[in-house]
Amino acid sequence: MRWNHTLLPVAEVEALSKRAGVSRVLAELLLRAGLGDGDAAAAFLQPALAGLNDPFLLHNLEAAATRLRQAIANREQVAVLGDYDVDGVSSTALLVMVLRRFGLNPRFVVPRRSEDGYGLSRSAIDRALEAGRPDLFIALDCGTNSHAEAAYLRGQGIDVMVIDHHRSTEKALDQCLLINPHVHANTTGSDGAWRNLCTVGLVFKLCHGLLKQLRVENHPVAFRIKLRDHLDLVAMGTIADLVPLRGENRILARHGLRILQETQRPGLRALMDVAGVKPAQGITPTDISFRIGPRINASGRLADAALSVELLLSDDEKFCRETAQQLDTFNRERQEIERVITEQAERSIEQQFSALAGVVLFAENWHPGVVGVVAGRVTRKYNRPCVVLGNEGDMAKGSGRSVDGINLVEVLGTCCEHLTSWGGHPMAVGVALPKVHLATFRAGFAEAVRVHAGGEIAEARLEIAVWLTPEQVTERLMEELETLHPFGQGNPEPIFGVCGVVLRSPTEVFKEQHFRFQIEDGRGRRLHGVAWKLAHRRPPPGVPLDLAVELKWNHFNHRKLLQLGLIDWRKSVPGQQPWAPAAGN
Repeated sequence: MRWNHTLLPVAEVEALSKRAGVSRVLAELLLRAGLGDGDAAAAFLQPALAGLNDPFLLHNLEAAATRLRQAIANREQVAVLGDYDVDGVSSTALLVMVLRRFGLNPRFVVPRRSEDGYGLSRSAIDRALEAGRPDLFIALDCGTNSHAEAAYLRGQGIDVMVIDHHRSTEKALDQCLLINPHVHANTTGSDGAWRNLCTVGLVFKLCHGLLKQLRVENHPVAFRIKLRDHLDLVAMGTIADLVPLRGENRILARHGLRILQETQRPGLRALMDVAGVKPAQGITPTDISFRIGPRINASGRLADAALSVELLLSDDEKFCRETAQQLDTFNRERQEIERVITEQAERSIEQQFSALAGVVLFAENWHPGVVGVVAGRVTRKYNRPCVVLGNEGDMAKGSGRSVDGINLVEVLGTCCEHLTSWGGHPMAVGVALPKVHLATFRAGFAEAVRVHAGGEIAEARLEIAVWLTPEQVTERLMEELETLHPFGQGNPEPIFGVCGVVLRSPTEVFKEQHFRFQIEDGRGRRLHGVAWKLAHRRPPPGVPLDLAVELKWNHFNHRKLLQLGLIDWRKSVPGQQPWAPAAGN
């Protein structure tokens, strides 16, 4: 792994430090985030809900809010179909909750992976129509490219609304209300701060617009609803869907995490309990990405994600406890399935496809509901785009993940002739194709990645944000770093370089995969660290080392301790210090 650090002009760091009233370390981090202006830095450090844009800037949102207002006034029948991931589940729960407050009783359906496939499929629509023909059908987190399905609904006299954030591979939907800032990106005059919203963020904006319209009419319920209380759902979908945590997403996620920490929803409290999340210690994006989110996703991957929606909507404590336990069981099953598939995928790459720039993997016994996580793991390990497909009859279906600099939407656009469906984001896509075309697609994908990369894919880089001395690693610095939270896509957690440290004692391996270590600063103060899954590569004691670390709080025995999270290490080069640490703190 190549370490990379770009020196910033000392004068700029000093100037921002004084203007913003922050340390030089924090000033350097802000400059790297493109926040050199004092006002921009202040807005980033203190994101306020007042900074959210007018919801009616979104194309079609005012018309969609008006249509919902009509449904409320006429007590219409509404059906909601949401995708089965965290974004889709939280979007469905949020919209259903708000519409229920206005006296509607919308029924909701979540596609079943094994029966319905992905998105707005005919089988999922037919299940939604079993209870009768609704007046309004709303698709969430899917449907942007579903022309035939939308026409099918319209042919039955049903109004259709689609709220989605996936990129379009076809012309825009007609004969229905589509809210998708990527499709209509060139038809608005906004600065685009909201274009990276995921679906639950768009649903939040729609609910905001609806309340604005109804408050003008002095609707009594509209004044009693506090949308801020629903930001826990918005934060979950936003963080889990890996959209950039900048602009409006940062505002929604930052405030939503605080609401989630104090949530009164029995379902979320039960889910956090089985996941081992302790709200009193604060809720972080990691808790959503690795504890809460996977349990919500597990029901959609192995069973029916409608169970997760029901959990979020329910006030029944007993039901919530039992359902959370059920989701936890599904998650354990998913983890074991993923572990086996990951091992097989890694062997396949090393034995057959190690020379390819982009890899397509498939096996008859792989579950299509879990291959997305496997794709992410092998992509990170081998630093190349990977598509991992599972078996579904005559079809191979699954997901692809990418690396920095490779846009999967653009790559697939040049090798999609045999794909029956595909779409997603530059870093993550869904793919389906007949199994008979696997060999052709594998060759086309590898060549498309090679061309897109301009040759070989660049070596994985480790960006060192700031070089520190051990003396600078303090609780005061940790408090400053907390103003940068939440970390995630578009706002990565900074990796710090610590130069020339010496381990005075050997590292301590635990659970065969990990190790603990200690370093000292010049005053003899000890700093404790942990390295996850690096026991195969332990640094030697007694020699100068450069460490690449993240700074964490470790909660243990009701105490909060500063901890170094080791990402990588290398031996220091005597007499050579290529990157000077930021002076002072």
